[in-house]
Amino acid sequence: MKWISVAPMMDRTDRHFRFLIRTLSRRAWLYTEMITAPALIHGDAKRLLRFHPTEHPIALQLGGSDPKELARCAEIAREEGYDEINLNVGCPSERVQSGSFGVCLMGEPERVAECMQAMSDVSGLPVSVKHRIGFDNHDSYEELTRFVNLIAKTGCKRFIVHARKAWLKGLSPKENREKPPLRYDVVEQLKKDFPELDISVNGGIKTWEETEQHLHVFDGVMIGRQAYDNPFMFARLDSRFYGETDPMQTREEVAQALIPYVKTELERGERFSSVVRHFTGLYAGVRGAKAWRQTLCCDAGREGGGIEILEKAIEDVAKASHVGIENSEYLVSPDFTTP
Repeated sequence: MKWISVAPMMDRTDRHFRFLIRTLSRRAWLYTEMITAPALIHGDAKRLLRFHPTEHPIALQLGGSDPKELARCAEIAREEGYDEINLNVGCPSERVQSGSFGVCLMGEPERVAECMQAMSDVSGLPVSVKHRIGFDNHDSYEELTRFVNLIAKTGCKRFIVHARKAWLKGLSPKENREKPPLRYDVVEQLKKDFPELDISVNGGIKTWEETEQHLHVFDGVMIGRQAYDNPFMFARLDSRFYGETDPMQTREEVAQALIPYVKTELERGERFSSVVRHFTGLYAGVRGAKAWRQTLCCDAGREGGGIEILEKAIEDVAKASHVGIENSEYLVSPDFTTP
């Protein structure tokens, strides 16, 4: 089976955004934001791990480097009904480095293997790893294959590879997503050398055409910022790649489907702005996008604001488009800030 997934993104792929993607596609594989092992063990695990039943299949991405802590988190993930556990070995932020996890762990493959084994032993769930092709001066192909080989010996079969190296000093997390050159050829060689492994590629993929090309080589494709900036692209995923009927045909259908979800979340005590803040990209690339964003962003934080703001945003889009909500499929917009 070919995997198409939405990348775990800090401050992006919370449960509200994941619900939006699941409204658009039944097939996309969803990942949580990275949750650190200490936060899960010592914090409010129920709140951190909450997800809507329709989100399946859903994977929990963990950050950590202590096998015992990660094993406990894996047990909790199983109890909460997750479908997969993913270990973050790719994040280059200073905060993550200070906790001795993320991409710096590529320099300690034995420790990563121990962590993977510990999670697998107690959870009974598939355990995967998301990593880079290297970091700093640890970017030789020999180091990469040694890392993959050690992890594979734990029984891990699924590897998600960001086709860039990372620089731990001198580049911000944003720059690390853009400046190091993409090396799809390195990941392709990895797939050739480890044909028995399930390898997905991540990094810089923006169109379904690019996705199709990568699926000729890899077992899966993970899409990151493009999915967040233009989520309606996923409205055509099921039919294009799986030959199934798409759940939603227009952006208006999606927006209307969000209303009962938002109402339920408000009744549970969620702030309106917290629920809808990740919905602003729904109309990216089509007429009315600016009206949609402005209504949601400007009115969402006002005292006492609620579902009427979402309903007003739908009306404002219709007025701005002059001919109602358009049924346009814009996979890529050259400028998401323009209506």
